[in-house]
Amino acid sequence: MAQSVQVRVGDQLFDREDGDAFGAVVEVHTHELLVNIEGYGQLLLPAAAVRAVHDGKVIINTSTLSSDVQQRIAHAHDRETEYR
Repeated sequence: MAQSVQVRVGDQLFDREDGDAFGAVVEVHTHELLVNIEGYGQLLLPAAAVRAVHDGKVIINTSTLSSDVQQRIAHAHDRETEYR
């Protein structure tokens, strides 16, 4: 029997295992997640877009999302600057 893993508020969002977090889960609903995408704000993602959940990480299959949302995720870190 497969064990179900729960998405939790505060879990970080990733588009791949070795990538940088692009946001976090704000609310969990049966068929969707309210998330905050860095540099953009909150939006709803379908629960079906979740590829994996483990260790406080939610891996999102971004190819299932609209091109607009994919662009927002791709540019989540654009406003960050590196201080040296």
